[in-house]
Amino acid sequence: MHFFRLLILAALLPGSPASAQQNLREGDIVFQDSQSPQCEAIRRATHSPWSHCGILYRADNGAWMVLEAVQPVSVTTLELWKLRNKQSFAVKRLKNGENILTAEVIDKMKSEAEPYIGKNYDIYFNWSDAEIYCSELVWKIYHTVGIDLCELKPLRSYDLSHPIVKATMEKRYGKNAPFSEKMVSPGDLFNSSLLESVPTK
Repeated sequence: MHFFRLLILAALLPGSPASAQQNLREGDIVFQDSQSPQCEAIRRATHSPWSHCGILYRADNGAWMVLEAVQPVSVTTLELWKLRNKQSFAVKRLKNGENILTAEVIDKMKSEAEPYIGKNYDIYFNWSDAEIYCSELVWKIYHTVGIDLCELKPLRSYDLSHPIVKATMEKRYGKNAPFSEKMVSPGDLFNSSLLESVPTK
């Protein structure tokens, strides 16, 4: 289904009022500290509180929507996205984004997002497009408009020493962990020198 159509349909869901936070912009990246065993492993491995992220777009009725890689990749109202996890969240914005992320660029990002809608979440964190995880989706959408938010890193570069991380990797990979696989974490994106913080209140 066309991305713009998805935005319209999602905006009709409960919890998506037309009034929107005025300090937000399309293309902003939102971060959550989601609660699950996997998210705890991500936090331990990346030394970051952030374990989930998505990209903000605006629906026709003014409601803010989050493009995110969950199961499956989908568009969620920001209000429902925040309710799903009642912990803290943060917003980051491309520096000088008002001049870089023009309406034309945002439309291209939406168009490039369409093939990902409905794809399965990638629990193995592979870099292929067959399945996709949250920070990979954000990185790749920005990459399509010529912006690499941060360097990709091999799995081995993260801190894999914590017992929670070791147990998660053993469950997922057995003895065949892809230590050379290039990856990007929510924390990598959050710490990008190309982004700046946006007040959430």
